[in-house]
Amino acid sequence: MSKQVIPFNKPFVVGKELFYIAQAVMNGSIAGDGEFTTLCQGWLENNLGCEKALLTHSCTAALEMAAILADVGPGDEVIMPSFTFVSTANAFVLRGAVPVFVDIRDDTLNLDERLVEAAITDKTKAVVAVHYAGQPCDMDVLAQICEKHGLFLIEDAAQAILARDRKRALGTIGHLGCLSFHETKNVISGEGGALLINDPRLVERAEIIWQKGTNRKAFSRGEVSKYTWVDVGSSFLPSELTAAFLYAQLEHGERINKHRRTLYEKYFSLLRPLAADGLFQLPRTLDDKPANAHIFYLLMRSVEERTALIAFLREHGVNAVFHYVPLHDSPAGLRYARSSGQLPITTDVSQRLLRLPLFSDMRSRQVAHVCACIARFFQDKPSSASR
Repeated sequence: MSKQVIPFNKPFVVGKELFYIAQAVMNGSIAGDGEFTTLCQGWLENNLGCEKALLTHSCTAALEMAAILADVGPGDEVIMPSFTFVSTANAFVLRGAVPVFVDIRDDTLNLDERLVEAAITDKTKAVVAVHYAGQPCDMDVLAQICEKHGLFLIEDAAQAILARDRKRALGTIGHLGCLSFHETKNVISGEGGALLINDPRLVERAEIIWQKGTNRKAFSRGEVSKYTWVDVGSSFLPSELTAAFLYAQLEHGERINKHRRTLYEKYFSLLRPLAADGLFQLPRTLDDKPANAHIFYLLMRSVEERTALIAFLREHGVNAVFHYVPLHDSPAGLRYARSSGQLPITTDVSQRLLRLPLFSDMRSRQVAHVCACIARFFQDKPSSASR
Protein backbone atom coordinates (compact mmCIF):
# COMPACT_ATOMS: atom_id res chain seq x y z
CA MET A 1 0.00 0.00 0.00
CA SER A 2 1.38 3.42 -0.93
CA LYS A 3 2.07 5.69 1.99
CA GLN A 4 -0.55 8.37 2.48
CA VAL A 5 0.55 11.90 3.20
CA ILE A 6 -1.96 13.64 5.43
CA PRO A 7 -1.05 17.25 6.23
CA PHE A 8 -1.88 18.84 9.53
CA ASN A 9 -3.79 21.55 7.70
CA LYS A 10 -4.76 22.30 4.10
CA PRO A 11 -6.26 25.53 2.72
CA PHE A 12 -9.36 24.94 0.65
CA VAL A 13 -11.83 26.51 -1.77
CA VAL A 14 -15.46 25.82 -0.98
CA GLY A 15 -17.53 28.05 -3.28
CA LYS A 16 -17.17 31.24 -5.29
CA GLU A 17 -13.85 32.46 -3.87
CA LEU A 18 -12.09 32.93 -7.22
CA PHE A 19 -15.19 34.35 -8.89
CA TYR A 20 -15.62 36.94 -6.14
CA ILE A 21 -11.93 37.90 -6.32
CA ALA A 22 -12.31 38.50 -10.06
CA GLN A 23 -15.47 40.50 -9.37
CA ALA A 24 -13.60 42.65 -6.84
CA VAL A 25 -10.93 43.41 -9.44
CA MET A 26 -13.55 44.22 -12.07
CA ASN A 27 -15.24 46.57 -9.58
CA GLY A 28 -12.23 48.84 -10.07
CA SER A 29 -10.93 49.05 -6.50
CA ILE A 30 -9.19 46.42 -4.41
CA ALA A 31 -8.34 48.56 -1.39
CA GLY A 32 -10.20 47.89 1.86
CA ASP A 33 -13.70 48.92 2.92
CA GLY A 34 -15.37 48.16 -0.39
CA GLU A 35 -18.32 46.03 -1.45
CA PHE A 36 -17.01 42.69 -0.15
CA THR A 37 -15.84 44.18 3.13
CA THR A 38 -19.39 45.49 3.62
CA LEU A 39 -20.88 42.11 2.67
CA CYS A 40 -18.66 40.23 5.14
CA GLN A 41 -19.39 42.65 7.95
CA GLY A 42 -23.11 42.44 7.31
CA TRP A 43 -22.93 38.64 7.30
CA LEU A 44 -21.15 38.60 10.66
CA GLU A 45 -23.58 41.08 12.20
CA ASN A 46 -26.65 39.19 10.95
CA ASN A 47 -25.45 35.66 11.67
CA LEU A 48 -23.59 36.21 14.93
CA GLY A 49 -25.73 38.98 16.40
CA CYS A 50 -23.12 41.60 17.25
CA GLU A 51 -23.75 45.35 17.25
CA LYS A 52 -21.00 46.02 14.68
CA ALA A 53 -18.36 43.94 12.89
CA LEU A 54 -15.18 45.38 11.39
CA LEU A 55 -12.95 43.24 9.19
CA THR A 56 -9.25 43.34 10.02
CA HIS A 57 -6.16 41.99 8.32
CA SER A 58 -5.68 39.50 11.19
CA CYS A 59 -7.05 38.49 14.56
CA THR A 60 -3.89 40.05 15.97
CA ALA A 61 -5.06 43.38 14.55
CA ALA A 62 -8.51 42.88 16.09
CA LEU A 63 -6.90 42.26 19.49
CA GLU A 64 -4.78 45.39 19.10
CA MET A 65 -7.91 47.40 18.34
CA ALA A 66 -9.59 45.88 21.39
CA ALA A 67 -6.67 46.97 23.57
CA ILE A 68 -7.01 50.56 22.31
CA LEU A 69 -10.79 50.56 22.80
CA ALA A 70 -10.35 49.29 26.35
CA ASP A 71 -8.06 52.28 27.02
CA VAL A 72 -5.32 49.96 28.19
CA GLY A 73 -2.13 51.83 28.94
CA PRO A 74 1.21 51.70 30.77
CA GLY A 75 0.99 49.97 34.14
CA ASP A 76 -2.47 48.50 33.55
CA GLU A 77 -2.96 44.75 34.01
CA VAL A 78 -4.92 42.39 31.79
CA ILE A 79 -5.88 38.91 33.01
CA MET A 80 -5.60 36.06 30.50
CA PRO A 81 -4.49 32.43 30.21
CA SER A 82 -0.87 31.54 29.54
CA PHE A 83 -2.09 28.68 27.33
CA THR A 84 -2.75 30.78 24.22
CA PHE A 85 -1.10 32.23 21.13
CA VAL A 86 1.35 35.11 21.60
CA SER A 87 -0.98 37.68 19.98
CA THR A 88 -3.31 37.52 22.98
CA ALA A 89 -0.57 39.00 25.16
CA ASN A 90 1.26 41.08 22.54
CA ALA A 91 -1.78 43.25 21.84
CA PHE A 92 -1.74 44.55 25.39
CA VAL A 93 2.03 44.64 25.89
CA LEU A 94 2.16 46.99 22.90
CA ARG A 95 0.01 49.43 24.91
CA GLY A 96 2.35 49.20 27.89
CA ALA A 97 0.15 46.86 29.92
CA VAL A 98 1.17 43.78 31.91
CA PRO A 99 -0.47 40.43 31.09
CA VAL A 100 -1.37 38.55 34.26
CA PHE A 101 -1.55 34.82 33.59
CA VAL A 102 -4.10 32.59 35.29
CA ASP A 103 -4.24 28.80 35.08
CA ILE A 104 -6.68 26.88 32.87
CA ARG A 105 -9.34 24.29 33.63
CA ASP A 106 -8.40 20.64 33.18
CA ASP A 107 -11.52 19.86 31.13
CA THR A 108 -12.04 22.57 28.47
CA LEU A 109 -8.46 23.94 28.76
CA ASN A 110 -10.00 27.40 29.01
CA LEU A 111 -9.27 30.16 31.52
CA ASP A 112 -10.32 28.90 34.96
CA GLU A 113 -13.01 31.39 35.95
CA ARG A 114 -12.66 30.34 39.60
CA LEU A 115 -9.14 31.85 39.71
CA VAL A 116 -9.86 35.17 38.02
CA GLU A 117 -11.15 37.22 40.94
CA ALA A 118 -8.07 36.45 43.03
CA ALA A 119 -5.90 37.87 40.22
CA ILE A 120 -7.65 41.25 40.17
CA THR A 121 -5.77 44.25 41.56
CA ASP A 122 -6.38 47.98 41.47
CA LYS A 123 -4.39 47.99 38.21
CA THR A 124 -6.59 45.45 36.40
CA LYS A 125 -8.29 46.88 33.32
CA ALA A 126 -9.61 43.85 31.41
CA VAL A 127 -10.07 40.10 31.29
CA VAL A 128 -9.42 38.19 28.06
CA ALA A 129 -11.40 34.95 27.64
CA VAL A 130 -9.73 32.64 25.11
CA HIS A 131 -12.14 30.06 23.72
CA TYR A 132 -9.66 27.23 23.19
CA ALA A 133 -10.57 24.87 20.32
CA GLY A 134 -13.81 26.80 19.90
CA GLN A 135 -15.13 25.58 23.26
CA PRO A 136 -16.79 28.34 25.33
CA CYS A 137 -15.35 29.73 28.51
CA ASP A 138 -17.82 30.16 31.36
CA MET A 139 -18.91 33.55 30.07
CA ASP A 140 -21.70 34.04 32.61
CA VAL A 141 -19.28 33.90 35.53
CA LEU A 142 -16.66 36.02 33.75
CA ALA A 143 -19.28 38.63 32.83
CA GLN A 144 -20.44 38.84 36.45
CA ILE A 145 -16.86 39.28 37.68
CA CYS A 146 -16.12 41.99 35.13
CA GLU A 147 -19.33 43.86 35.89
CA LYS A 148 -18.65 43.70 39.63
CA HIS A 149 -15.15 45.15 39.23
CA GLY A 150 -15.79 47.50 36.31
CA LEU A 151 -13.55 45.61 33.87
CA PHE A 152 -13.64 45.14 30.11
CA LEU A 153 -14.43 41.59 29.00
CA ILE A 154 -12.72 40.76 25.72
CA GLU A 155 -13.21 37.46 23.89
CA ASP A 156 -10.31 35.98 21.97
CA ALA A 157 -12.54 33.90 19.73
CA ALA A 158 -9.84 33.25 17.12
CA GLN A 159 -10.74 29.55 17.01
CA ALA A 160 -14.47 29.94 17.56
CA ILE A 161 -16.20 31.05 14.34
CA LEU A 162 -19.87 30.00 14.52
CA ALA A 163 -19.34 28.28 17.88
CA ARG A 164 -21.98 29.04 20.48
CA ASP A 165 -22.51 29.20 24.22
CA ARG A 166 -26.06 27.93 24.24
CA LYS A 167 -27.72 30.36 21.78
CA ARG A 168 -25.04 33.06 21.93
CA ALA A 169 -22.30 33.18 19.33
CA LEU A 170 -18.84 33.25 20.85
CA GLY A 171 -17.30 36.66 20.34
CA THR A 172 -20.62 38.45 20.94
CA ILE A 173 -20.90 38.07 24.71
CA GLY A 174 -18.13 40.32 26.06
CA HIS A 175 -17.70 44.01 25.29
CA LEU A 176 -15.51 43.04 22.32
CA GLY A 177 -14.76 39.85 20.41
CA CYS A 178 -11.90 38.95 18.08
CA LEU A 179 -12.12 36.39 15.25
CA SER A 180 -9.45 34.84 13.02
CA PHE A 181 -9.73 33.75 9.38
CA HIS A 182 -6.13 32.54 9.14
CA GLU A 183 -5.69 29.60 6.78
CA THR A 184 -5.55 27.19 9.75
CA LYS A 185 -9.04 28.15 10.93
CA ASN A 186 -12.45 26.72 9.95
CA VAL A 187 -13.44 29.68 7.74
CA ILE A 188 -10.41 31.18 6.02
CA SER A 189 -9.09 34.04 3.92
CA GLY A 190 -5.37 33.28 4.16
CA GLU A 191 -4.75 36.04 6.67
CA GLY A 192 -7.69 37.88 8.14
CA GLY A 193 -9.79 38.63 11.17
CA ALA A 194 -12.66 40.67 12.55
CA LEU A 195 -13.42 42.78 15.58
CA LEU A 196 -16.94 42.32 16.94
CA ILE A 197 -18.18 45.35 18.87
CA ASN A 198 -20.97 44.38 21.24
CA ASP A 199 -21.17 47.55 23.32
CA PRO A 200 -22.86 50.27 21.21
CA ARG A 201 -20.87 52.94 23.05
CA LEU A 202 -17.67 51.66 21.42
CA VAL A 203 -18.83 51.60 17.80
CA GLU A 204 -17.99 55.17 16.80
CA ARG A 205 -14.48 55.08 18.23
CA ALA A 206 -13.88 51.61 16.78
CA GLU A 207 -14.60 52.93 13.29
CA ILE A 208 -12.16 55.80 13.84
CA ILE A 209 -9.39 53.52 15.09
CA TRP A 210 -10.09 51.16 12.17
CA GLN A 211 -9.72 54.03 9.69
CA LYS A 212 -6.22 55.07 10.82
CA GLY A 213 -7.57 57.39 13.51
CA THR A 214 -9.72 59.46 11.15
CA ASN A 215 -13.46 60.09 10.98
CA ARG A 216 -13.54 58.93 7.37
CA LYS A 217 -16.53 56.63 7.95
CA ALA A 218 -18.59 59.54 9.25
CA PHE A 219 -17.51 61.54 6.20
CA SER A 220 -18.54 58.75 3.81
CA ARG A 221 -22.01 58.75 5.42
CA GLY A 222 -22.30 62.52 5.02
CA GLU A 223 -22.19 63.15 8.77
CA VAL A 224 -19.23 65.57 8.53
CA SER A 225 -18.09 67.86 5.70
CA LYS A 226 -14.50 66.57 5.70
CA TYR A 227 -12.50 63.91 7.45
CA THR A 228 -9.41 64.44 9.56
CA TRP A 229 -7.22 62.85 12.22
CA VAL A 230 -9.19 62.66 15.47
CA ASP A 231 -7.76 59.74 17.48
CA VAL A 232 -5.08 57.08 17.51
CA GLY A 233 -5.46 54.35 14.92
CA SER A 234 -3.69 52.30 12.31
CA SER A 235 -4.16 50.51 9.01
CA PHE A 236 -6.29 47.63 10.21
CA LEU A 237 -8.35 46.99 7.03
CA PRO A 238 -7.85 43.94 4.80
CA SER A 239 -7.91 44.34 1.02
CA GLU A 240 -11.02 43.66 -1.03
CA LEU A 241 -9.32 40.55 -2.43
CA THR A 242 -9.13 39.10 1.07
CA ALA A 243 -12.72 40.11 1.80
CA ALA A 244 -13.93 38.59 -1.48
CA PHE A 245 -12.34 35.23 -0.66
CA LEU A 246 -13.73 35.39 2.87
CA TYR A 247 -17.28 36.16 1.78
CA ALA A 248 -17.41 32.97 -0.29
CA GLN A 249 -16.26 31.03 2.78
CA LEU A 250 -18.78 32.67 5.08
CA GLU A 251 -21.58 31.68 2.70
CA HIS A 252 -20.70 28.03 3.47
CA GLY A 253 -19.63 28.48 7.10
CA GLU A 254 -22.28 26.26 8.66
CA ARG A 255 -21.64 23.49 6.11
CA ILE A 256 -17.90 23.68 6.78
CA ASN A 257 -18.45 23.26 10.52
CA LYS A 258 -20.92 20.43 9.99
CA HIS A 259 -18.33 18.47 8.01
CA ARG A 260 -15.66 19.15 10.63
CA ARG A 261 -17.98 17.87 13.36
CA THR A 262 -18.40 14.65 11.38
CA LEU A 263 -14.62 14.22 11.26
CA TYR A 264 -14.29 15.07 14.96
CA GLU A 265 -16.92 12.52 15.92
CA LYS A 266 -15.23 9.84 13.80
CA TYR A 267 -11.93 10.51 15.53
CA PHE A 268 -13.67 10.28 18.88
CA SER A 269 -15.42 7.02 18.02
CA LEU A 270 -12.35 5.27 16.61
CA LEU A 271 -10.02 6.38 19.41
CA ARG A 272 -12.38 5.79 22.33
CA PRO A 273 -11.27 2.15 22.87
CA LEU A 274 -7.61 3.19 23.16
CA ALA A 275 -8.54 5.98 25.55
CA ALA A 276 -10.56 3.50 27.61
CA ASP A 277 -7.36 1.47 27.99
CA GLY A 278 -5.72 4.50 29.53
CA LEU A 279 -3.31 5.17 26.65
CA PHE A 280 -4.31 8.83 26.35
CA GLN A 281 -7.16 11.23 27.12
CA LEU A 282 -9.66 12.45 24.56
CA PRO A 283 -10.98 16.02 24.47
CA ARG A 284 -13.55 16.88 27.09
CA THR A 285 -16.28 19.44 26.52
CA LEU A 286 -18.94 20.84 28.82
CA ASP A 287 -21.83 19.38 26.83
CA ASP A 288 -20.03 16.43 25.16
CA LYS A 289 -20.26 18.15 21.77
CA PRO A 290 -17.60 19.99 19.76
CA ALA A 291 -18.76 23.58 19.41
CA ASN A 292 -17.25 24.00 15.94
CA ALA A 293 -14.74 21.12 15.76
CA HIS A 294 -11.78 23.39 15.27
CA ILE A 295 -9.25 21.13 16.99
CA PHE A 296 -9.01 17.44 17.80
CA TYR A 297 -6.31 16.70 20.33
CA LEU A 298 -4.99 13.90 22.52
CA LEU A 299 -3.48 14.31 25.97
CA MET A 300 -0.64 11.82 26.07
CA ARG A 301 0.77 10.35 29.28
CA SER A 302 4.16 12.03 28.97
CA VAL A 303 6.12 14.42 26.79
CA GLU A 304 8.37 11.51 25.77
CA GLU A 305 5.41 9.48 24.54
CA ARG A 306 4.07 12.50 22.65
CA THR A 307 7.42 13.00 20.93
CA ALA A 308 7.58 9.34 19.97
CA LEU A 309 4.04 9.32 18.56
CA ILE A 310 4.66 12.47 16.49
CA ALA A 311 7.75 10.82 14.97
CA PHE A 312 5.88 7.54 14.35
CA LEU A 313 3.00 9.32 12.64
CA ARG A 314 5.42 11.30 10.46
CA GLU A 315 7.03 8.03 9.36
CA HIS A 316 3.58 6.89 8.27
CA GLY A 317 2.66 10.03 6.34
CA VAL A 318 0.70 11.85 9.05
CA ASN A 319 1.66 15.35 10.20
CA ALA A 320 0.65 15.89 13.84
CA VAL A 321 1.87 18.81 15.95
CA PHE A 322 1.93 20.11 19.50
CA HIS A 323 1.20 23.55 21.03
CA TYR A 324 1.42 25.89 22.94
CA VAL A 325 4.67 26.71 24.70
CA PRO A 326 3.15 28.46 27.74
CA LEU A 327 3.58 32.21 27.62
CA HIS A 328 4.52 32.45 31.29
CA ASP A 329 7.64 30.35 30.61
CA SER A 330 8.65 32.17 27.43
CA PRO A 331 11.46 34.78 27.33
CA ALA A 332 9.01 37.58 26.53
CA GLY A 333 6.51 36.33 29.10
CA LEU A 334 9.16 36.47 31.82
CA ARG A 335 10.07 39.98 30.70
CA TYR A 336 6.69 41.61 30.12
CA ALA A 337 4.17 39.62 32.19
CA ARG A 338 3.58 37.94 35.51
CA SER A 339 1.58 35.01 36.79
CA SER A 340 -1.14 34.92 39.41
CA GLY A 341 -0.28 31.88 41.50
CA GLN A 342 1.06 28.62 40.13
CA LEU A 343 -0.04 27.34 36.72
CA PRO A 344 0.32 23.55 37.07
CA ILE A 345 -2.41 22.56 34.61
CA THR A 346 -1.06 24.90 31.91
CA THR A 347 2.43 23.44 32.33
CA ASP A 348 1.21 19.85 32.37
CA VAL A 349 -1.13 20.16 29.38
CA SER A 350 1.44 21.97 27.24
CA GLN A 351 3.81 19.03 27.64
CA ARG A 352 1.28 16.34 26.76
CA LEU A 353 -1.13 17.81 24.20
CA LEU A 354 -0.94 16.47 20.63
CA ARG A 355 -3.05 17.92 17.79
CA LEU A 356 -4.18 15.57 15.05
CA PRO A 357 -4.86 16.63 11.44
CA LEU A 358 -8.28 18.22 11.02
CA PHE A 359 -9.04 20.35 7.99
CA SER A 360 -12.10 21.08 5.93
CA ASP A 361 -11.01 19.06 2.88
CA MET A 362 -10.25 16.02 5.02
CA ARG A 363 -12.09 12.76 4.35
CA SER A 364 -13.31 10.09 6.75
CA ARG A 365 -10.89 7.54 5.28
CA GLN A 366 -8.01 9.85 6.21
CA VAL A 367 -9.28 10.05 9.78
CA ALA A 368 -9.45 6.26 9.81
CA HIS A 369 -5.85 6.07 8.57
CA VAL A 370 -4.63 8.42 11.32
CA CYS A 371 -6.44 6.36 13.96
CA ALA A 372 -5.06 3.09 12.56
CA CYS A 373 -1.55 4.51 12.79
CA ILE A 374 -2.09 5.52 16.40
CA ALA A 375 -3.35 2.03 17.24
CA ARG A 376 -0.32 0.52 15.52
CA PHE A 377 2.01 2.77 17.51
CA PHE A 378 0.80 1.23 20.76
CA GLN A 379 0.79 -2.30 19.30
CA ASP A 380 4.29 -2.15 17.78
CA LYS A 381 5.98 -0.24 20.59
CA PRO A 382 4.60 -1.54 23.87
CA SER A 383 7.57 -0.12 25.74
CA SER A 384 6.51 3.39 24.68
CA ALA A 385 3.24 2.89 26.51
CA SER A 386 4.95 2.93 29.88
CA ARG A 387 5.80 6.10 31.71
